[in-house]
Amino acid sequence: MLWSLTVARVAGTAVRIHVTFLLFLVWIWFAYYREGGAPAATEGVLFISLLFFCVLLHEFGHVFAARWFGIKTPDITLWPFGGIASLERIPEKPGQEFVVAIAGPLVNVAIAAALILYLGTTNIDMQALTKIEDPATSMIVKLAGANIFLVLFNLIPAFPMDGGRVLRALLATRYSFGRATELAAMVGQGFAVLFGILGIFTNPMLIVIAVFVFLAASAEAGHAQLRDVSRGALVSDAMITQFRALNTQSTVDEAATALIQTTQKEFPIVDGAGKLRGVLTRDAMIKALKEKGPQCPVMEATDADIPTVSARATLESAIKVLQESRAPAIGATDSYDRLIGLLTAENLGEMMMVRAARPKDYEGPWRRRLG
Repeated sequence: MLWSLTVARVAGTAVRIHVTFLLFLVWIWFAYYREGGAPAATEGVLFISLLFFCVLLHEFGHVFAARWFGIKTPDITLWPFGGIASLERIPEKPGQEFVVAIAGPLVNVAIAAALILYLGTTNIDMQALTKIEDPATSMIVKLAGANIFLVLFNLIPAFPMDGGRVLRALLATRYSFGRATELAAMVGQGFAVLFGILGIFTNPMLIVIAVFVFLAASAEAGHAQLRDVSRGALVSDAMITQFRALNTQSTVDEAATALIQTTQKEFPIVDGAGKLRGVLTRDAMIKALKEKGPQCPVMEATDADIPTVSARATLESAIKVLQESRAPAIGATDSYDRLIGLLTAENLGEMMMVRAARPKDYEGPWRRRLG
């Protein structure tokens, strides 16, 4: 991931720290330094570091639960707002998603229980668990209280918190995955609105959280719709087949003419054998036109690192390639590896809109063909 530093690798999962997290630690140090000098700054950074170590253990809870179901977990990234464990795929069965989602908070429950058990032997006032901000509160009490907060916060039934995924897993026992996600997203957006209203009258930070939760819920619903629409379909069902291709000898000027004459934003570059050599985007074309002139060969401005998939491959697998490569488009090829179609995020979005507009009981051509 861009701007992330790999600091460790545990059981095949890379542990990464985003640069903004390091900047966050610097900000914490200065904030505490202004309040109590170097000792307070050191203690503040130590507390945040220990807290995020608990967050890291939380994410490994998700990782090892996912591994149990055969789901690969390439990395965990720590951000200032928390940690994100990357899963190769969403668990297929509701029970599996429930276990994977709840595993993280259960780790924090175990940490909090262990710390409280230790504190019980030291005769410390348990009411101090709610006084995380109090400088007089001991480090262990703060950590115990923070882990309890992490459990409660993560179980809010709103994406991207674990509670949103727990809710979806429970709903998916009765509804389809797409419908369960839609309902869970609506609940999450309701919480986002509530956070926003509370933020107006209490803490403005809640407004930021509200926006983040609302957008995350919308994105999760979109991903679920895309998953539903792609299930059972082939690349050939969704690919663009009517497009203008350029050859390897074309110039940027010729590409600009094609841009004006068509509605395309991405132009595939093919060689004499009809094989994909790259994709020229509109932005790259305009930049080359300004900096290198109209006679610049398109190959000098082309993104050559473009994946291809067979037109007979499943649409689900192609979407995964498109998302992981972050390419502007991927090529669809025939049995001779010749380009016969393009797949872009835009035409996938159009496919989703068409599907949403059709009657609920309508089955696409691919579903009738494969059903």
